[in-house]
Amino acid sequence: MTDSTVTAPSSPLGRMAAFVLHHRRWVMIGWLVVFLAGGFAASKVSSRLSVDFSLPGQPGYETSKELSHIYGPNGALGFTSIAVLTAPEGTKAAGQTAAISRAATSIEKAFPTARVFDYANTHDARFIGSNARTTVALVFTPAPKSFSSDPTHQLESAVKTALPSWQTGITGLNQLASGGNNSGPGVFAETLIGGLGALVVLAFVFASFLALLPILVAAVSILTTFLVILGLTTITEVSFIVEFLVALVGLGLAIDYSLLIVTRWREEREHGLDNHAAVVRAVETAGRTVAVSGLTVAIGLFALIVLPVPGLRSVGIGGVLIPLISTLVVMTLLPAVLGGIGPRVDWPRVRHEASASRAWTRWAKLVVNQRWVGAGIAVVILALMLSPVFGLKVGETSVQALARTGNAHDFYAQMTDNGISPGIMTPLEVLAKPNSASGGDAVLSAVKGASGISTAAIATGTTAHKDGYVDVLAIPNVVTANSQTLAPVRAVQAAVHDNASVIGVTGDGPIQQDYIHAVYHNFPLMFTLIALATLILLMRAFRSFVLALKAVLLNVISMAATFGLLTYFWQEGHGSHALFGVPATGAITFWIPLMVFAFLFGLSMDYEVFILSRIREEYDADGDAAGTNSAVVRGLGRTGRLVTSAALILFLAFASLASGPETDIKVLATGLGVGILLDATIVRALLVPALMSLLGRFNWWLPRPIARILRVEPAPL
Repeated sequence: MTDSTVTAPSSPLGRMAAFVLHHRRWVMIGWLVVFLAGGFAASKVSSRLSVDFSLPGQPGYETSKELSHIYGPNGALGFTSIAVLTAPEGTKAAGQTAAISRAATSIEKAFPTARVFDYANTHDARFIGSNARTTVALVFTPAPKSFSSDPTHQLESAVKTALPSWQTGITGLNQLASGGNNSGPGVFAETLIGGLGALVVLAFVFASFLALLPILVAAVSILTTFLVILGLTTITEVSFIVEFLVALVGLGLAIDYSLLIVTRWREEREHGLDNHAAVVRAVETAGRTVAVSGLTVAIGLFALIVLPVPGLRSVGIGGVLIPLISTLVVMTLLPAVLGGIGPRVDWPRVRHEASASRAWTRWAKLVVNQRWVGAGIAVVILALMLSPVFGLKVGETSVQALARTGNAHDFYAQMTDNGISPGIMTPLEVLAKPNSASGGDAVLSAVKGASGISTAAIATGTTAHKDGYVDVLAIPNVVTANSQTLAPVRAVQAAVHDNASVIGVTGDGPIQQDYIHAVYHNFPLMFTLIALATLILLMRAFRSFVLALKAVLLNVISMAATFGLLTYFWQEGHGSHALFGVPATGAITFWIPLMVFAFLFGLSMDYEVFILSRIREEYDADGDAAGTNSAVVRGLGRTGRLVTSAALILFLAFASLASGPETDIKVLATGLGVGILLDATIVRALLVPALMSLLGRFNWWLPRPIARILRVEPAPL
């Protein structure tokens, strides 16, 4: 076949591939320009990303917003820190109110809109520890403008300047979460680590210099996405989390998609097609799988866009760009490169694609022949992994699972060892506007009497009194860190419910409560819409109702098993300390399950699409005469090595993400990485072929009414 015979193929994807081949130099020049612009964008985008956990319309958030409007940009919408102050030997904190006030003044000078609650302005003895020397000051400062801008060092300096003879330090949930610093490998280093790991896997898969080609495509895809993200930041806020996900999910997806097309291109060349014809054929077949896969991943991420949470919505918008841009780059730049220098870089050709993998073919035959055993083993394994999910708690990582060393941990230990309530880490604020100056006392009395409250106080001056408003500070007995520890929050809300002067209750706990209500109460509807959209897309792609329904159901089971593993490993602490040095977290941070769901739903569906598309192709090639079992064996023989290699590449990308210092990022990376491996092995390599063999001809059923709507050929039983 000559090049001229493939310039007008029948399918849209084939025509696109032919167009790219005909203009391949211009295509490569165009992507080179975008690549260079993306390199510039990547260096600028980090400073334009935001830390946004706003919850419009929710009572705790709206109260915090009102409080910030009255008192300045601080409180629950800001950055809460605790200054731990220990008076010199031989003195008592209670007799040092002037010195404590001096520290507060120094903090307010460094942060003009800060508010400080301490012993000097509340005269509450609960702010002083049992040793009589240690006291604490709650400091509310404005929220950082970016993930990396931490006010801790500035606070430490302000306190030390005011109290040079005291032992002083800063702690708090934010300081503990980062171990007292924000140092880590960084996005570039994490991407480099993930890229090197991917290169090792690709070298094994291709055994030629072709291994470098998917890395090149991934680099273009990542930088192109950063370029679009930079433009997006000019019209809306984009979460800092997007930076990590673009780099690492973008790396994995672009390489996976490239792997699929390059493998098919080599196979077609082995079957005798010339280079250009092989490129067109690869795009028509594997490219169709890539397009379906990219849309599936995008649909999963659409879950975040429809949520009434701006921060997660921005992650969803940024996340949707990842599969769409990866698909665009893979479907245009990769054919252009393969059509030019592809054969020259496919050297040395140690591995050939003329026939299916012998190892995976033997495995597929074993699963098909022992289908009941295979399905049974997979179900038992998944059931064991899934069982801990029923104990899943949503909230914040427990204090014990945050930094175990460093200044933040040491000062937290000093504070609690001296009897100061750990609940000071998550204070509550009750905003009220009483009719009289003494009206605040009624609110204070009600809050103090609420169950689970260690103490409550109203500070003197504008810290708590301003323009007729009063801010009552309440310290719970426990850190209100998850859905199981919010009883003090509910008790305070109930205690002030009938007081007409109370505007609302805010703080870390109430906002967590808001988050659970805003996100998880909408989750069933969100999941239903995504599942239906995915079902329709897969029915159109596989031309089967059963295969599409099975894919969605197995995805749900796979994700439930992943959440079960997260619960067992992180929340309950079985292995987290041994592997990461982090004890049981006590809960999974409230935003992580949604993030894992949104990304894993589409990413794990990738492998279902990869495998089933090839099985469908093999079945169509021989018709029902060859039977389902033969199609399963040949399809898995062709895609088994590809799917496991693709999963390993994504796993390595997420493993590099887990090298960061933040516990929450480790939990997110673990969920995504383990979920990918679990799905590619137990689910797709064992349960899927076993179930398809059991279902036989029912796999291909597509009723006429559904086929008519989808505009495809029906397949009645």
